[in-house]
Amino acid sequence: MKILEPLFTILADGRFHSGERLSQDLQVSRSSVWNGIEKLKAMGLDIYAVKGQGYKLAEPVEPLDKEKILQSTTPEAKLHLPHIDVHWSVDSTNRYLMELAKYGAQSGHVCLAEIQTAGRGRRGRTWISPFGGNVYLSQLWRFQAGPASLGGLSLATAVAVARALQKIGVQGFALKWPNDILAGGKKLAGILLEISGEAAGPANVVCGIGINVLLNDEPAKAIDQPWTDLRHVSRTVPSRNHLVGVLLSELIDMYIEFETNGLTPFLPEWQQWDAYYDKPIQLSMQENSIQGIARGVDAQGALKLEVGGKIRTFYSGEISLRPL
Repeated sequence: MKILEPLFTILADGRFHSGERLSQDLQVSRSSVWNGIEKLKAMGLDIYAVKGQGYKLAEPVEPLDKEKILQSTTPEAKLHLPHIDVHWSVDSTNRYLMELAKYGAQSGHVCLAEIQTAGRGRRGRTWISPFGGNVYLSQLWRFQAGPASLGGLSLATAVAVARALQKIGVQGFALKWPNDILAGGKKLAGILLEISGEAAGPANVVCGIGINVLLNDEPAKAIDQPWTDLRHVSRTVPSRNHLVGVLLSELIDMYIEFETNGLTPFLPEWQQWDAYYDKPIQLSMQENSIQGIARGVDAQGALKLEVGGKIRTFYSGEISLRPL
């Protein structure tokens, strides 16, 4: 429906808007307004309908805006942001950029969406992506070396996300190996890296990040693990545009540092935020599992697990991590 985007923009202020006024402003029938409201509800927005007052969002929502995002990026970051595409809806921001990469998209290209219809998580999982309250961001970055040199990049990315959260005043979060951000033991954000390129390089990396900012209960019912959002963690809803601008600045700094020095410079911060450092954990690997004590990560991003007094290492993509 063509009216969905302007209808959302009007309702985003969180105030009541009568059906009659919406019909006039959008130059459509009252029934079209009602159908649009129902469609937005189905996309995950919590909308009240009160007789005599009209329609309003349960909470105001800040639409994503390229210019406002750029206001929160550093001057250095702006030099590495050739394009920021802000979409109403895509199937997957990662898939969108993977396609563009095939046709020569520039390093630094960013894709954001208000909703993903087929958001992807790690190990083939679905990333639940309801409309208009969270951050669904992907960025293309071209590394001169080949894919084999990028071990640990997901961990460095998690540190960049943690730095951004800290800069906007978020506290009480932790990092879960290999690519999740937790708060109170619940999932706050996730990372999905997709890498392509020749063995000798260069390598194309699409870095996908999903952050729960304002996640309503109804669409969240489909999530198969404990979750939280920044509204609950911070007791306020931060500006999404400011968060994205700060995050892009941290990501770009990270890419540049990682290409020169690898994961090593990020290890002290990873250990600082490690959710399970020195704690007993269980690693689930397909049909079996191993129990041990988490001893951090090595310079290639592998998890170090003490089992029977000996340190064993495990790499991303093979295991899931659950506390005992």
